[in-house]
Amino acid sequence: MGAGQRTGGRRRAVPWVMLALWVGILACASPFASKLADVQHDRVTDYLPASADSTQAAKLQEKLPGGQTTELVLVYHRDGGLTPADRATAARQVTEIAGAHALTGGTPQGIPSKDGTTLMYPVASNEPGTDEKKRDALVDDVRDVARSQDGLTVEVGGPGALATDASKIYQSLGGPLLYTTVGVVAVLLILIYRSPVLWLVPLVVAGIADYLSTGVAYGLHQAFGTTVSGQSSGIMTILVFGAGTDYALLLVSRYREELRRHERPYDAMRVALRGCGPAVLASSGTVAAGLLCLLAADLNSNRAMGPLGTVGVLCALAAMLTLLPALLVLFGRRVFWPLVPAYGSTPKVRRSLFAAMGSSAGRRPRTVLLGGVLLLGALALGALNLPGAVKQQDTFVDKPESVAALETLARGYPEHSAQPIDVLTPAGGADTALTTIRGVDGVDDARITRTGGGWTEISVTASAPPQTPAETRTIERLRDELKDSYVGGPSAQQIDLKDTNARDRLIVVPLVLLSVLLILVALLRSLVAPLILTVAVVAVWGAALGLGGLVFGPLFGFEGTDPGLGLLSFVFLVALGVDYGIFLMHRMREESLRGAEPSAAALTALRTTGGVIASAGLVLAATFAVLMNMGLVQLVELGFVISVGVLLDTFLVRTYLVTSASVALGRRVWWPGRLSRAPEAETPRVPEPV
Repeated sequence: MGAGQRTGGRRRAVPWVMLALWVGILACASPFASKLADVQHDRVTDYLPASADSTQAAKLQEKLPGGQTTELVLVYHRDGGLTPADRATAARQVTEIAGAHALTGGTPQGIPSKDGTTLMYPVASNEPGTDEKKRDALVDDVRDVARSQDGLTVEVGGPGALATDASKIYQSLGGPLLYTTVGVVAVLLILIYRSPVLWLVPLVVAGIADYLSTGVAYGLHQAFGTTVSGQSSGIMTILVFGAGTDYALLLVSRYREELRRHERPYDAMRVALRGCGPAVLASSGTVAAGLLCLLAADLNSNRAMGPLGTVGVLCALAAMLTLLPALLVLFGRRVFWPLVPAYGSTPKVRRSLFAAMGSSAGRRPRTVLLGGVLLLGALALGALNLPGAVKQQDTFVDKPESVAALETLARGYPEHSAQPIDVLTPAGGADTALTTIRGVDGVDDARITRTGGGWTEISVTASAPPQTPAETRTIERLRDELKDSYVGGPSAQQIDLKDTNARDRLIVVPLVLLSVLLILVALLRSLVAPLILTVAVVAVWGAALGLGGLVFGPLFGFEGTDPGLGLLSFVFLVALGVDYGIFLMHRMREESLRGAEPSAAALTALRTTGGVIASAGLVLAATFAVLMNMGLVQLVELGFVISVGVLLDTFLVRTYLVTSASVALGRRVWWPGRLSRAPEAETPRVPEPV
């Protein structure tokens, strides 16, 4: 057998071996992938700071006799005043609920409002314990009994009902989010590739990567106890399809370019992987490094998102650099039909949009750069208009029954809070603590509800409405007076969330910037180019937040901003935004190594990668925009800021600002690397515009 035959046999075998390897990987992952939903939880403690008072209180509540208590409030209301028949209906419904479920303290007594329009029944049960499905079933059963009739409005609220309404939204992040994401990516790929077949290949590979990521995430949970929540698993799916499709677009574009220069698809793919592989590896590395920095966060939901997001990105990377190339080589050139790149053909020379953009940036680079910086700065000023921290009852896009109940209670009982503050104090000093609590300014009432395991639970009613400055001062006084106790409950949790997010920003943001800079320096062999890219993505983040400030309140009608928005949007925009800078700068460096002058290298890089970057940006922005269709304010805000930021990064920063800065700086952009002094001259080639 000759050398040519052996080489040809190897070419034919490698893709099949890779395909068989992936079949084996999926077979191993399959038993675990289906189990991820079983370990997914959306408990209060999964979204709270690990070290906060309110988190410790929630954990202790779970350990008290009966486990965690599900607290509900049945609210009966008639605008003109409750009638005797209304009160009889309320008593009958509450008795029926008490007969069907073991309520703490037996059948509750109604508490009428002073104006006679509202009657509330506090209901508590230990039946569900810490089981979220049982809690949701209890809330649904209570709502089935407590129904409005004949002008009498009946609403079920309280912490348990709020948790159930939020849980139902998080549960919808599974199937609906996946299907919507797949649909959006499919439509965009069809428009980008203009082929009836090609779009399906990267989409299927992304689906396989997503399936693998669920299995790996389950294994991570089993091995290290990693928290899996609806939010973190949903973000993982978006990253697989968003980032994975970006890598596919870059690889397919380069592969199509090489098919015109190489007769065999195997050879073209090998050259394409060598050409764009380092950029894709560095790109995924920045995203993974940025996400892993979230492990330094104290907020449980943010810290859990780091490992799962990293799993998603790495699974997407592995699939797009191994399985996708194998499939493309096996399908051959015909996968591009009807726009098949023939061997030896020359791409049509056309005046592309990105060539025009590059020309404008090349003619007056300093003017373009200054104009872009001023525009981003002006947009960033909108962040001053961001509303304050969102209250718990305002976290839903569409008002659920639990929030409507809270509002009814606030109108009917303006003299005191309708949301208890939970104090967990050592059992030995419970009486002393109770006396101290009742003497704290702002406390309307306090009573012992449960004791066990060395701890006593005291339910405190503040005189101020929930999550107001006056109630916040009451919680702070309680914490000052009760040094050995933990003060929790929904309002205390919101305070701790705000404080912890501020602390996490101070730690995580520098870590993200440092890790991204180090990866860029290693890839680009320069200090100046990485600094340009990093400053650019930070500017984009500020501008995207500013746009959020202009629309969240006035346009979307949101009453507040999620305290974690700044940190999460920063991590995602910096890590993901640098991707496009890497694609552009890496191609610019390639052209410089072939002997192109700095300005020519910058404009060629933009012309050849502009279409890919635009396509990738649209796909990534669209996948994160899917979050805007979810029912929680924090997800809508996060989806908006990241989507807008990616679009700004794609069509303003990469095309104009980074290009104009590179042209203006010339060879200094590669300082202190050798390209800043004397580039290696090689035979230049005419790249294919995309």
